[in-house]
Amino acid sequence: MARPLFPKDNDAVVGITYKIVSAMFFTAMLTIVKILGEGGMPVGEMLFSRNLFGVIPVAIMIAYNGHLREAMTTKKPFSHVRRAISGMLAMGLWFAALDRLSFPEATAIVYAAPLMMVVLAATFLGETVRIYRWSAVGIGFLGVFVILIPQFQSGFDVMADAKAMGALLALSSAVFMAFSTVFVRDLARTESTSTIVVYFLIAGTAITLVTAPTWIMPTWPEAIGLVMIGVLGGIGQLLVTQAFHHAEASLIAPFEYTSMLWVVAVGYFVFAEVPTWSVLIGATIVISSGIFVILRERRLGVERAERKLGAPLRS
Repeated sequence: MARPLFPKDNDAVVGITYKIVSAMFFTAMLTIVKILGEGGMPVGEMLFSRNLFGVIPVAIMIAYNGHLREAMTTKKPFSHVRRAISGMLAMGLWFAALDRLSFPEATAIVYAAPLMMVVLAATFLGETVRIYRWSAVGIGFLGVFVILIPQFQSGFDVMADAKAMGALLALSSAVFMAFSTVFVRDLARTESTSTIVVYFLIAGTAITLVTAPTWIMPTWPEAIGLVMIGVLGGIGQLLVTQAFHHAEASLIAPFEYTSMLWVVAVGYFVFAEVPTWSVLIGATIVISSGIFVILRERRLGVERAERKLGAPLRS
């Protein structure tokens, strides 16, 4: 008899801990990406490694729990490809942005993804978005603007200005992250979590093969770094999945922003980067707006459930 993929547990503290630890693993992965990127490693090669070697911890966990056949069964293969394309674009643009911006700058801009998700939900999913969330989105984009302005001090020639190009890449990454979230919502209606994760990695590996002509022969330290990008990312994905099986997504999601603590620390101690006041102020605005949107989504979800059941769910 197959073991459950993740034992069900409603301990919110455990779920939050998993989420915070996952943020540490993803930060470690991005640290290696930034180091290799600044050393001339092509983005496509790092993306390929992220997916190929990311399959290892995920496949081991799924096989151990007896869900490998279930994970390989899908009703929407083309939807997985669509999600993988948007996810690879988001990841690739972020990797490229890290090569041009400081760690805190790139991360703070990418934090705009939940705000963009609200716009896409209203535009493509037909969801009703009222004044509270629109206000939070507007304030959040003001925070993004605060971060972006210093990046364009030399003008708006993004082809000549590395920081301006980095800001544009990070912002574009946030857009594709939001699209990817929309596609995951659609997949989650019929597909299991293990299927979504496995097919993302498999499709991502296949898609990033098109970048092979840009690859270089890595040195042994670079090769180890490429493997670690995948393994750390795969473990991070497993930890995120585990977190969502211990507590509600709306409770877990805000703790994604704890990654800014690790990002600032790594930026300072590894890359000698000191976040500017515009980044600190802008990131605070963006994070506050993002948390408000998440909590608002949670409240609306409870209200929809109450209307459906005809009974209050809140104590």
